[in-house]
Amino acid sequence: MATRISSFSLFLFILVSYTSGLLNPRSLKNLPRGNSESSYEYQTLYFKQPIDHFNFESNVTFSQRYLLNDAFWDKDNGGPIFFYCGNEGDITWFANNTGFVWDIAPEFKALVVFAEHRYYGNTLPFGAESYANLSTLGYLTSEQALADFVLLINDLKGKYGDVPVVAFGGSYGGMLSAWIRMKYPSVVVGSIAASAPIWQFPGLCDCGKANEIISSTMSQYSTNCYNNVLSSWDIINKTGTTSGGLSLLSTTFSLCQPLKDSLTLMSWLQDVWFNLAMMNYPYPANFMEPLPAWPLNVTCQKLSQTFTTEDDDIKLLQALSTAMQVYYNYSGQSSCLDLNKESSTDLGAKGWSYQYCTEMAMPMCSKGGDNDAFPKQQWTVNNYVKNCQDSFPGIQPRPYWIEKVYNGKNISAFSNIVFSNGDLDPWSAGVVLDNISDSLIAVIINDGAHHLDLREANPMDTDSVKAARNIHKDNINKWIGGYKKMAEAY
Repeated sequence: MATRISSFSLFLFILVSYTSGLLNPRSLKNLPRGNSESSYEYQTLYFKQPIDHFNFESNVTFSQRYLLNDAFWDKDNGGPIFFYCGNEGDITWFANNTGFVWDIAPEFKALVVFAEHRYYGNTLPFGAESYANLSTLGYLTSEQALADFVLLINDLKGKYGDVPVVAFGGSYGGMLSAWIRMKYPSVVVGSIAASAPIWQFPGLCDCGKANEIISSTMSQYSTNCYNNVLSSWDIINKTGTTSGGLSLLSTTFSLCQPLKDSLTLMSWLQDVWFNLAMMNYPYPANFMEPLPAWPLNVTCQKLSQTFTTEDDDIKLLQALSTAMQVYYNYSGQSSCLDLNKESSTDLGAKGWSYQYCTEMAMPMCSKGGDNDAFPKQQWTVNNYVKNCQDSFPGIQPRPYWIEKVYNGKNISAFSNIVFSNGDLDPWSAGVVLDNISDSLIAVIINDGAHHLDLREANPMDTDSVKAARNIHKDNINKWIGGYKKMAEAY
């Protein structure tokens, strides 16, 4: 059983676009902290890494950026190192949006380190040419990134002493924090893996579960919202079959550029619903887009009307357009909707597209109809390979590689990992939801969205996320204590 934490009691951008043939992977996003954008203090440092950890002939190196704060560190008594495994983006963004690590560092008297993932942010092995071709991109893998982290940690231990290291990460960073403990257990004493979909891979997951989670949340807020979203796809598709219909859609949704096909709008809408579910926090957030508390609920309330006749189709589209303004124009400052605008430039879309097409084959599909408010869409390995090879000519995707290299669901031999997940998060479709052993623990946060527990403490936090953070601290204390006892014994 997982530890399920009720919010009422302290007791216990990856997706293939619906546009056929167009690759548009949804990134695993780290999300905003509270309702502020305050930053933390740290030094910006660089560490020389080999471009290829698994080649004994090459001596090519690059500079990996990392951020370090030693203000809380207990030098005299060997305080721990809190090591954040960088995601697919600029590491300063993650440092400023992972408040939990900063909140507890003084309590544990920890050295804080945020390590940037190769090929993202300022850590570009070949500079401006890093994305030039497959020969330069070929060193962008999770295995190489983990090896980078290991060498950096060993260097930090050489400077700061043989102290315990606790790994942290959310989303893709959570996957890396779990995998570094699995692959290199002597390097980190334990890992907090928040919203880490380590099983969102072919043969390990139900590809339609993520959309069912979103749909379920819609239904809880408003049955009419669910029904209207379900109906909207056919209406948009039908309306978009003529030039006049496309013009109507462009006007109704206040688009900045005239719509060329309805599929572009449908794909954008699907992404918005996914993002609203991920960012469905109990307080206002201002990062990817300025959003109110419980944004999915707020959006659904604007779609709670009943539309019963064909004459109501335009009214439904108008209501949907108004609802979407919660996501892209909550501040009221946008005069039009730009479907091509990225919510955040801090995520490395190019790098993640490559990772998706090589090893991070994370299937997403829609079943349509019962329990799924999204249009029916299959995900197959054959289509995945074809789309990726069209996007990266010459590439050889390995859709089953992650399962092989990180053991799939056969992870009972590992230890000291907390897998925390919010039940509102669509990525929870591919996470560890049940305890596997006494030291491989699943924590389910009721009414929790995407790694809510890694965000900074907020006055509007639910009891469930407060309890999850306490579980994290209890396990960190246990891991550090065990490390120190072992060190004393030797």
